[in-house]
Amino acid sequence: MLFQSITDMAPGAAIAASIPAGAAFAGGSLPLSVIFALIACLFCAFCVGELARELPAAGSLATYAARGLHPSLGFLVAWAYALEGALIPPLVLLQLGFTVAATLHSELSVAAGLWWPWAILGTAVVGAAGYFGIRVSAGLGTVLGVFEILVFAVLGVLFVIHAGGANTGRVFTAHYTPKSFSGLTGVIAGSVYTILAFGGFEGAAPLAEEARDPRRTVRRAVLLATLGIGVLYVFTTYAVTVAFGPAKFAGFMTSGAPSWEGLARSLFGAFWFFVFLAIVNSTVANANAGVNVASRTAYAMGRVQAFPAFFAMLSARHRSPLVALAVTLALTLGVMLGLGFGYGPETAFAMVGAGLVILLISVYIVVNAACIGFFLRAGRFNPVRHGLIPVLGILAFIPAWLTATGIHLFSFISPLTPPISYMAYGIAGFTAVGIVYLIVLWRRDRRRVVDVGIVHLDLPPDQLR
Repeated sequence: MLFQSITDMAPGAAIAASIPAGAAFAGGSLPLSVIFALIACLFCAFCVGELARELPAAGSLATYAARGLHPSLGFLVAWAYALEGALIPPLVLLQLGFTVAATLHSELSVAAGLWWPWAILGTAVVGAAGYFGIRVSAGLGTVLGVFEILVFAVLGVLFVIHAGGANTGRVFTAHYTPKSFSGLTGVIAGSVYTILAFGGFEGAAPLAEEARDPRRTVRRAVLLATLGIGVLYVFTTYAVTVAFGPAKFAGFMTSGAPSWEGLARSLFGAFWFFVFLAIVNSTVANANAGVNVASRTAYAMGRVQAFPAFFAMLSARHRSPLVALAVTLALTLGVMLGLGFGYGPETAFAMVGAGLVILLISVYIVVNAACIGFFLRAGRFNPVRHGLIPVLGILAFIPAWLTATGIHLFSFISPLTPPISYMAYGIAGFTAVGIVYLIVLWRRDRRRVVDVGIVHLDLPPDQLR
């Protein structure tokens, strides 16, 4: 369960690509962006933990919103969360594609544009893992997760040692932001991609019905994953920033010479190969975790017919959600290949990442609010645990959400640039479809929306409806 959350965050892929994608905005102050994201996500992880202890359901965040606020919001959270889980595989498999293609081009002179075969191969691997059930899938994630964490932790230590006298605490200020995104504006814009790196910390929650002692296990897994990987992110981002040079860090990239793999190659020779393997492992593990989240959420919603009932179809042998899995894989291929061929894999990666952040933050804000509502209704409201912490979590997420959506509400908000900014329109369109679908369901059969709030684990099979 712990590694479901960890691999859903994809620490290796996040360290090598998601976080560096924010360097263009935050420059050498990127470690401060990571701290901003860590604080916001810790607040939300605490709220998820509080609700998971009360509501151990496969519907997870959707069930929390339905029970804490209103069933209609629970439905919209499920709608958004299913898409969020489905967008994780194309995000990281795009990274798999351009990382392997760039490495083979530099080492064997293979054509640099052949990223797509590797992305499709990764899709096939995670599809097979998902089909054979959660034990195989989660076991794969655990093995891959341990390896990638060790590689980047060791390399981070080597980078700090290499930096020597260049080590500085000024990277935790806004001192090194580039001129085009100077000061707090750059730090907040960079935090869009550092929040993306944390996305999935709640990944254990949708597996509540497949875990032992979920009321205890889910809460611990979510909190430990957020804090532990958050510390790793802060350390490794600091290490690579001081090793590369904070003054020029705005030019740091996700692949090529100015990247984790390129820097490892230039400083420590053959160590680059372990970085390469860690990135590949991380992308596969994260795609695997994203498929788990999307398919389990769609299955839970199909079971109460909030989504079409066929999403609840299970494999007779492996008990895996067949239709939900197939739809998730189809979306993965469509988004990955469509945007990848349309804009190039690196730009497509940034676009999918921006869309994911909009969805993630929107869901996290609702979950924080649900924590307040649930415990108020239950009569067990604690002003700090269920009041102050959720409110602080909401406030901490708002700047990055405004940046990703392009809403220039405050002077320190600088919207993302095209074509990355186009994703805001795509997410808005998807949300509008969800609202229309919600209205139709509410008028025709309100029970299908209300049942999103059922805590399935606590009910016998004949009472699921």
